[in-house]
Amino acid sequence: MPDNGNHTNDAQIYNLIVSEAEKKQRLDRFLVQHLPDLSRSRLQALITEKCLTIDEMIIETPNYRLKPGQDICLTVPSAADPEPVAQNIPLDIVYEDPYLLIVNKPSGMVVHPAPGNSDGTLVNALLYHCGDDFKGIGGVKRPGIVHRIDKDTSGLMVVAKTDECHQGLVQLFATHDIERSYNAIVWSFPKPAAGEIKGNIGRSPKNRKKMAVVPTGGKKAITHYKTLEIFSNGAASLIECRLETGRTHQIRVHMTHLGHPLLGDPLYGSQSQGRLKNLTEEAQGLMKNFQRQALHAKTLGFVHPVTKEALSFSSELSRDLKDLIISL
Repeated sequence: MPDNGNHTNDAQIYNLIVSEAEKKQRLDRFLVQHLPDLSRSRLQALITEKCLTIDEMIIETPNYRLKPGQDICLTVPSAADPEPVAQNIPLDIVYEDPYLLIVNKPSGMVVHPAPGNSDGTLVNALLYHCGDDFKGIGGVKRPGIVHRIDKDTSGLMVVAKTDECHQGLVQLFATHDIERSYNAIVWSFPKPAAGEIKGNIGRSPKNRKKMAVVPTGGKKAITHYKTLEIFSNGAASLIECRLETGRTHQIRVHMTHLGHPLLGDPLYGSQSQGRLKNLTEEAQGLMKNFQRQALHAKTLGFVHPVTKEALSFSSELSRDLKDLIISL
């Protein structure tokens, strides 16, 4: 059953979970059954307009076949929902060619306009940088976007500049042929120092705003981690995470499940405030104003969907994470 549609600035957001009995069902038929107030043609239009994600990946084909445990989020925009506008916002571009670009997104920047964040987003900046030819690539509302990272996560993202490249990148993400690694600063240190975390991820039964490792249902999720450095006599550590799957908040959820939530995580790390006393005095002072999860999208690698060249990129940790590590 869906969440009751949440109203945000006249837009409605619906969250649904696919049951075992609904596997292999067409996406549009599934939505008609759960959202009878919306016609099938309206739902199909919303899908093709990139208003729907499955496990945080944009899906734009109404005949998509569903799998059990998938997390569907449908945004029904208000009638007056405007198209994003170009804004002169600086971008940290790591690589660019005629087909795509790699951008190093700062923490605090939302990827695309949405209710509550109508401008100042990565998409607004990309429209200014790329010009009119960029409009509508892969969709009007979220041009060029094929994947997202959380607002308060920094690091690398790939953006498509042509429809051909957009389609190719969507396919690479769908088949998990994108190599990505993240650096995270977590409380304490994992034992063993390297390993694999397996645990299906679904909506938390206690808090619908959170994801959790669930005993039944959910979606298969696998994270490979490796400890890089231990700080403050074991009070915190720097780890590398590589995703075998890409689920909502996967690293944050899996590390919390392992007993090592990310420093600064406002959603999953609140239970760790008592550990502050174990940090250095400098780190304690820094953490009082550290308002985001200590997570950075460090590396990104894939075969270029147009040129077929093997591409690999890496970015330095953001200044706030570097300062946190120094203080630890």
